[in-house]
Amino acid sequence: MTTTVAYLANEFPSAVEPYVLEEIEELRRLGVQVIAGSVRRTADGASASNDAPQIVLRPPQAVILLRALWLCIGHMRRMRPLISRVLFHGREGPTKRIKALAHTWLGACYAVLLEGSGIKHIHVHHGYLGSWIAMVAARLLGVEFSMTLHGSDVLLHAAYLDKKLENCMFCLTVSEYNRNYILEHYPKVDAEKVVVARLGVEVGERLAPPIRRVRGDGDRFKFLAVGRLHAVKDHAFLIRACAQLCGRKVNFECAIAGEGPERRNLEFLIRKCGVEERVRLLGHVPRERMESFYDQADVVVLTSRSEGIPLVLMEAMARGKIVLAPAITGIPELVIPGKTGFLYEAGSMEEFVSRLLLIRLQMSGSEDSLSPGRQLDQIQHAARMQVCENFNRRRRLESFGGFFLQRVGPQAERAPHENLVLQ
Repeated sequence: MTTTVAYLANEFPSAVEPYVLEEIEELRRLGVQVIAGSVRRTADGASASNDAPQIVLRPPQAVILLRALWLCIGHMRRMRPLISRVLFHGREGPTKRIKALAHTWLGACYAVLLEGSGIKHIHVHHGYLGSWIAMVAARLLGVEFSMTLHGSDVLLHAAYLDKKLENCMFCLTVSEYNRNYILEHYPKVDAEKVVVARLGVEVGERLAPPIRRVRGDGDRFKFLAVGRLHAVKDHAFLIRACAQLCGRKVNFECAIAGEGPERRNLEFLIRKCGVEERVRLLGHVPRERMESFYDQADVVVLTSRSEGIPLVLMEAMARGKIVLAPAITGIPELVIPGKTGFLYEAGSMEEFVSRLLLIRLQMSGSEDSLSPGRQLDQIQHAARMQVCENFNRRRRLESFGGFFLQRVGPQAERAPHENLVLQ
């Protein structure tokens, strides 16, 4: 018997969220019929027919809105607890409450579009607006829903997360840090249904290139940042750090790959700090071209204020690159200081710059087995092994698919003492 599930993402397909399509394809590989949906249409487009969402919610058609309203009225007893939470409980402000009401109506639209499809379950990626929509649709259709939480959807933008956690069949999250945070801040949630499901990257057969030795002032020290130009990624912090390096007469080059709403502000800051000759905003770089930028970099840096466990760090470490990242959220589960990379205290400019200078100094070391340079070689190898063993895309997709079928498939009995971490 074929199991049919709906899978909803805020934007699908999305170049910066490849894991959504990967999970959909894995479920289909296992024989699950997946109805892919997107809350809004994306500018990315679909490269192939399999990539295209079968349902796009926004903007909704007038006839769907009317049918959705009638559906809500007809199932008001089911909807009353959700509407009551939106209007009368919690600490959300008026704007968020109005948005939640709109998302409730959109959830009813989603239910209308799914009617007659025979779905057994709805899964939604990220805990933002899409998770409320999925929860409403599941309630109206009389099916279960689940969700995957990353970082800021737990730590920064957790509106109505209490209700979502209460109603979901299970919640996957990308780090132990997130799981512990959820259980600490939402003590009424059944710990058994909060499961760690790590993300992963492709681990190729190519050996990591040796550490490029920086032999002195004549060799330019190169570091790379990869991420959407958004305030939470805090590329402004990186640009200010570059200004400090300039003040110390360090010969360096910084490349930032990514596009987003902060570009104009960052361009202004680059000019203000006088680092136009040192810092390059590369814009969006296709995945097939990123290989050369990784190869050229001595260090891959991350300056985010909030993260789950970033794919960019996994990709860099899989290539044997030295990484420097803030010691926040789940990042220390991937980057073990001094063993698989380097960490700094989030927000500490002094420590960030000092770490960069220390790495540069170590890269100027000799080939002697006890030299700092040889220690970097060991970190390079350990970083690659860390990703191969614990953040391997193929392994984590197999774990995700197996877990999903166990919970949602025709024989969805949960095994006793099931491992709450999917590797």
